[in-house]
Amino acid sequence: MTTEPFPPTLREVMLRPWWLGMLVFALVVAAVFAWLGQWQLGRAIDTSPPAPGATEQVRPIAEITEPGAYLPEPLVGQRVEVSGSFVADDFLVVSSRFNDGRQGYWVTGQFRTDAATPTSLAVAVGWTDDRAVADAAASALNADPGGALTLTGRLIADEGPMAPPRGAAPTEMTRMSPAALLSWWHDTDELSVYRPYLVADAGEPLVGGLVAIDSPAPAEGSAINWLNIFYAVEWAIFAGFAFYMWYRLARDAWEKEVEALEEEQAARARETV
Repeated sequence: MTTEPFPPTLREVMLRPWWLGMLVFALVVAAVFAWLGQWQLGRAIDTSPPAPGATEQVRPIAEITEPGAYLPEPLVGQRVEVSGSFVADDFLVVSSRFNDGRQGYWVTGQFRTDAATPTSLAVAVGWTDDRAVADAAASALNADPGGALTLTGRLIADEGPMAPPRGAAPTEMTRMSPAALLSWWHDTDELSVYRPYLVADAGEPLVGGLVAIDSPAPAEGSAINWLNIFYAVEWAIFAGFAFYMWYRLARDAWEKEVEALEEEQAARARETV
């Protein structure tokens, strides 16, 4: 009488060399995911956030950013000072600008700084709700941009260029973008340009009809980045999923082996009848 083999247990299948090797692989994958989660968690908490009110302390622009560099988020809205002079014929109007909830226009200019190499900063000098007043102010400043001066104001990140609205003039700008303004500026050969722009405080070179741009202090940010915490949790889930996949694949292999063995035993039983 032939003894029928007993089906293997799930534990016996998992302890086979192949599945032990797959377990080691799952451990490596889980370790990588755990490291990524730890790294993401470390980025979620700012251990040295800016001190309250730091953006309101006027600092030289050279201490905050350099030409061509992106403005880090903690420094968006930082008050700075910069010395130089405006370039004639480079005062332009930017539309869709709001001041105290009212839509209007900014008059902007190219401010050539006192840097050792040609360097310019886009500056928003004033606001009005009347396009004719904005155009007249830009024309007056283009004719007489004034002399050397030191500006103070708030440094804001580039909004990015945008094509003019349908039916608008090719020169129409609805975003405050130094990159877009640069395409209209003069004397730009070998010119370095700051990526952020400056919202100037009240004072020079305001002309008739323009008012100071409302630029409140940025809200104090949280020291915790919840998006990064969410990512860290995701990596932890992925690490657990690596073990689950190993278990699920091993169990599927065990179930198939048991099913095949049972079918073989049933076939033998039918042959003996």
